[in-house]
Amino acid sequence: MNTPGIIILAAGLGTRFTRAGGQGNKLLAPQENRQPLLALTLQQAQASGLPLLLVTRPEYHAILALAEQYRVPAITVASEGSGESIAAAVRETRVWSGWLIQPGDMAWVTAQDHQRVASLLTAGAQQVRLCWDQLPGHPVGFAARYGEALSQLSGDNGARALLDPTILQKISAHAGVIRDADLPGTTNHS
Repeated sequence: MNTPGIIILAAGLGTRFTRAGGQGNKLLAPQENRQPLLALTLQQAQASGLPLLLVTRPEYHAILALAEQYRVPAITVASEGSGESIAAAVRETRVWSGWLIQPGDMAWVTAQDHQRVASLLTAGAQQVRLCWDQLPGHPVGFAARYGEALSQLSGDNGARALLDPTILQKISAHAGVIRDADLPGTTNHS
């Protein structure tokens, strides 16, 4: 499949969420419409029409069941951080022409946001990041030439170390591209 795809990161431990008093897995926390947070993320990603792969932990049975319900392919990794999760997903999807990195708790990123990043990658951009009010957001897109470097990531810094300000295309977007759910009952900036 010669198109960029979306990697949805859902293998985190949610320590900030639980330290702040949140109960259970934040990705399963019901939102205003009673749907789990991750369901909203999956719906937007699916609506983009791009290929998807969800990365989660082997013991996150409810996350795997949600992926199955939405027919989203999933892999499991006993991940030590987002870098390791990204690396496993990229190794699984080497046929893609690029990767959009999307945290599972950022349900306010729209299908159009994904399409904008993918379109720029398809048009030749090497790195793309959505921003709002000068703040870096998601998804972050990487072209195929970053496949090897992405597949070697480890730790919890994700792909941040690969970003090159001289080639990174920043796209102005809405506040949803920086909104996540690290704190129970509220949202903050990632």
